[in-house]
Parts: sequence; structure tokens; C-alpha cells
Amino acid sequence: MRSHAPRLLLLLLVASPAFHAAQLTLTPAEIEEAVRLGQTRIAADRTRFHAPYRILVTQAPVDYIDVVTPFRRVVLAADERARLGDRSFGQRQAIELLNTAHGRFDLDVELTFHPLNTFVGMPAYDVALVRAGAPIRPAALDRVPRFGARVTDLPPAVPVPGGLVAAGRSQPLLGGTLVAQFEGDAIAANATMDVVITEGDKELARTTIDFARLR
Repeated sequence: MRSHAPRLLLLLLVASPAFHAAQLTLTPAEIEEAVRLGQTRIAADRTRFHAPYRILVTQAPVDYIDVVTPFRRVVLAADERARLGDRSFGQRQAIELLNTAHGRFDLDVELTFHPLNTFVGMPAYDVALVRAGAPIRPAALDRVPRFGARVTDLPPAVPVPGGLVAAGRSQPLLGGTLVAQFEGDAIAANATMDVVITEGDKELARTTIDFARLR
């Protein structure tokens, strides 16, 4: 009889309520766990894991926010490589990836602009986390324009270089992504924090992220 133990183990990894804080650092065993999650061939398990990390906002122009923790960063990288048919991603590559990211958390803020907008480049929107009433600015912020339809997919595992503002093009600007990278020690890993998107002094959107639900 075929054993269902691996399938049961994976379900426990995806659904276990034992973790009550986003993890700033990972042990070797936790890295292996993240790699297994990323390499699973079971689409439902993959969807179940990623769901809590996508925070719906629906306050124009903000559609949703994808949260990339160090643990999820390894899952995303293993997933990306597995989709390309490469299942060699392991602990060594994961450690290199985490070192490259410097323990940061990414907030990928997805935007859609009104189709009749007159933007020639990405607006100077900013992102901040609010902790105990005080705003925390990201260590780096990219404003990445989107000139075509959004391709729904997972966020990248490796942060893009910080501080870049892409120039406009001749095509209409339909949306974009704000990639905000926060230092790990700025995150209230076992609590909720507000994330606020602003343009100058104007608040465009605000929502709450419960980091205690994430890994």
C-alpha cells in the first residue's frame, strides 16, 4: 500500500498553527521545511500556504499587498526554480539568498491607475509601517511602472535594487508596484502593524498586517 505520510507532513507544514510570529531568522531545519513547501507539486498546498501573505486592500489605486518574509522568500525561490524544472535548490542556495536579502521583509504594493490618467511616470507614492503610533520608513523603496495588463503571479524571491524610479514610456501607464524593503528589526513579528501608502501629505490607503499569522 502506498504511504500517505509525505502528503500528511506537507499538510501539517502548511496548516500548522504552532507558529505565532513571522520568523526573522531560520534554522537549518526551517530552511529545509521552506524548500519542501516551495517544491511541492500539489497546487492546493501551494495556494494554501501563500494565501495569508496576500493582503487585499481595494482602496484605489491600491489593489493588494504581498508580504515576503525570510521564510516565504525561500519558499518562493524553491517554487520558482521548480517551475523551471530545476529541483536542485537546497540549503546552500537558500542561505545565500537570505544573506543577499539581509533579513529584510518586503511589502510589494500592487497598484492600478485610472485608465484616463495623465501620468508619464510612477507617482512619488511612499510606504510606511506604523508601530506604536510612529511611522517606520523602508530601508529601500522601488517604484516599478506597469504599462500593460498585470500578469498575476507570485512576487520575486530576491529584492530588486533599492531607490530606483523607472522613467516613463510612450505607452499608457496602467499601474505599478511599490517594493518596500524593511529591516527585520522594524517588524513587530508577533503583532499587527498598519501599512500606510501616501502621496505627500495625502493618505491613499491603509490596512493592517497581522505578522503573527505569517512565518
